[in-house]
Amino acid sequence: MLDIKFLRTNPDVVKENIKKKFQDDKLPLVDKVIELDAEYRAAKGRADELRALRNSVSKEIGGLMAQGKREEAEVVKQKVKDMADELASLQVKEGELEAEIRKIMLVIPNIIDDSVPIGKDDSENVEIQRYGEPVTPDFEVPYHVDIMENLNGIDLDSARKTSGNGFYYLCGDIARLHSAILSYARDFMIDRGFTYYIPPFMIRSDVVTGVMSFSEMENMMYKIEGEDLYLIGTSEHSMIGKFIDTFTLENELPKTLTSYSPCFRKEVGAHGIEERGVYRIHQFEKQEMIVVCKPEDSMKWYDVLWQNSVDFFRSLDIPVRTLECCSGDLADLKVKSCDVEAWSPRQQKYFEVGSCSNLGDAQARRLGIRIKGKDGNYFAHTLNNTVVAPPRMLIAFLENNLNEDGSINIPKPLQMYMGGKTKIEK
Repeated sequence: MLDIKFLRTNPDVVKENIKKKFQDDKLPLVDKVIELDAEYRAAKGRADELRALRNSVSKEIGGLMAQGKREEAEVVKQKVKDMADELASLQVKEGELEAEIRKIMLVIPNIIDDSVPIGKDDSENVEIQRYGEPVTPDFEVPYHVDIMENLNGIDLDSARKTSGNGFYYLCGDIARLHSAILSYARDFMIDRGFTYYIPPFMIRSDVVTGVMSFSEMENMMYKIEGEDLYLIGTSEHSMIGKFIDTFTLENELPKTLTSYSPCFRKEVGAHGIEERGVYRIHQFEKQEMIVVCKPEDSMKWYDVLWQNSVDFFRSLDIPVRTLECCSGDLADLKVKSCDVEAWSPRQQKYFEVGSCSNLGDAQARRLGIRIKGKDGNYFAHTLNNTVVAPPRMLIAFLENNLNEDGSINIPKPLQMYMGGKTKIEK
């Protein structure tokens, strides 16, 4: 959410940013907010004036009564009552205007960084760099579900009966591999100085609207019927919510956290749920990284976060590339974002396995996450990035470690989590 003062004094900048994000339907909202804001400030100014005047006039009543001037005192009393009535009306108006302004401000996109490429959608994202040499074996690489079924590692049919499409049973060594990857990711981030958390898996609506845009919320979140609780789509939601309405001392920053959670997503939209596969599903698990920092440090931490993901995948010898998200592919709260994509030998192309985002002070402004500084208080910057999200990451892992006989090589960093195994075989 933008600062209303910034929008008031820089409406053309806000409008140009909306155009860069190809959301021209939101352009009238800028003028609407300015109009409502002027009305709000006028009502607030009049209310403040009335309060001061009422206090002054009220003092007259006692003096008039002491002088026996009852009739004059009654006239003044009526004036005070009229002021109180007008003030009550203005307070209602203030509340209504404030709520309407906030409602609109929540859908006006954040100002993107100057370095973000301009483009309409993800087809115009820009490759930044590749890490590792993509390899395509001289034998056919099966579909990832076929690889797992050959190793007795997945049961989609039973999950379809119990839960529907978008769910799965992992079993045996594939289930163990899934857990091993998450355990390795946890320790990988702890070794990099991040504090490990397991957060709540449900959050209240005020946290949901604080961490994401309405469109994301509608397409992602599952609501618990009859309660003000939502299942989280990622642990970022809980972890950023942890700082709601807090003041953190400058010398206590940055906060560098890594968190595990299951994730639940409706996945409403053009992509839909895969009937046979684990790339786009309703339920998965993820290791996340979160940073809360001073504004001047956020771009530095942005680079640290995406590099962590690259280093994690390369430690498992999986080729990856980074992809800069263009303006039209950025969610409304994001200032800058890049995807980390892993190499798929079967498809002979890269696919998304994680996303790194700098949200500036958007989440902090919505949730009241402040820094207590020497020269006053100010809003923090927040960032998040995926360390790893199996089972999606399993696709890249299985394809890049597959042998011609269907067995899977286990890289050295994972072997200790797999009981010393060096290979998964049928």
